[in-house]
Amino acid sequence: MTERFRSEVPADLAGQRFDQILPQLFHGHSRARLAAEVKAGRITLDGRKTVPRTLVRGGEAVEWEQAGEPALDDRPEPIGLAIVHEDADLLVIDKPAGLVVHPGAGNRDGTLLNALLHHDPGLARVPRAGIVHRLDKDTSGLLVVARSLPAHTALVAMLAARDVHRRYAAIVNGVSVAGGSVDAPLDRHPSDRLRRAVREGGRPAVTHYRVREKFRAQALLQCELESGRTHQIRVHMAHAGYPLVGDPLYGKGLRLPRGAMPELAEALRGFRRQALHAEHLAFAHPVSGEALAFDAEPPRDFLDLLNALRKDATARD
Repeated sequence: MTERFRSEVPADLAGQRFDQILPQLFHGHSRARLAAEVKAGRITLDGRKTVPRTLVRGGEAVEWEQAGEPALDDRPEPIGLAIVHEDADLLVIDKPAGLVVHPGAGNRDGTLLNALLHHDPGLARVPRAGIVHRLDKDTSGLLVVARSLPAHTALVAMLAARDVHRRYAAIVNGVSVAGGSVDAPLDRHPSDRLRRAVREGGRPAVTHYRVREKFRAQALLQCELESGRTHQIRVHMAHAGYPLVGDPLYGKGLRLPRGAMPELAEALRGFRRQALHAEHLAFAHPVSGEALAFDAEPPRDFLDLLNALRKDATARD
């Protein structure tokens, strides 16, 4: 049995090589594997066989005829999941900070994917066990997972078309006078493979932010994405001069307000991950078309830090 996966080249990827954009359409598969499928004629562009180096225009139909064997060889693991929503086609998960989404070098086990395979063994037949977008390991919050092939195909297309609304809460160092937008292209860092950087010629990326609460040396921001690049909020906010509290890659170190209360000093010193939470997720159900929206409260460490910031700010009023 063969299965067909369909997608469309987003307009903002125009001018790139076919093999470069394919991993964004068929998540969880390597560029090398997808290029081999193009060479074998199993992935077509607008119904025609082509070569990996073909430059795309945007808007073309992409179809992959794939053998129906299980897509994954990762093993199920009994890892607890905070399930916000579940139906025949979807799961919405509230991911805790510290949980890696997808197995990779040094993280073959103990991931969200392993947990999903244990929760629903049928996900082995869906690309990447239904994972269509990621959160960084130490970012908490909402993720949607496709449980069926039609849902997977539709969700990938919706994400590419920016039809999935995602909103984040972030605690940053620095106090913005007002909200704003960061429109700056992102690419791999020139010398550090773990980092991304604002670079001319990178992929377009836009982050909108507004201030919810101001403290003495920090602020609580609401961030919304027009695009979904790796580390986007973390890089963009650092680029704007407001790095996320606790961010080990893009942070600027500990920032204590003058005369900070001991409780706040302890909370800031002890917060050793980026203070970022995916709090809201909204989209049309990929099969039924029903409007769906979900919210998740930040985890305890995030809330404790907020409380310490509020108490310190109030004490100095």
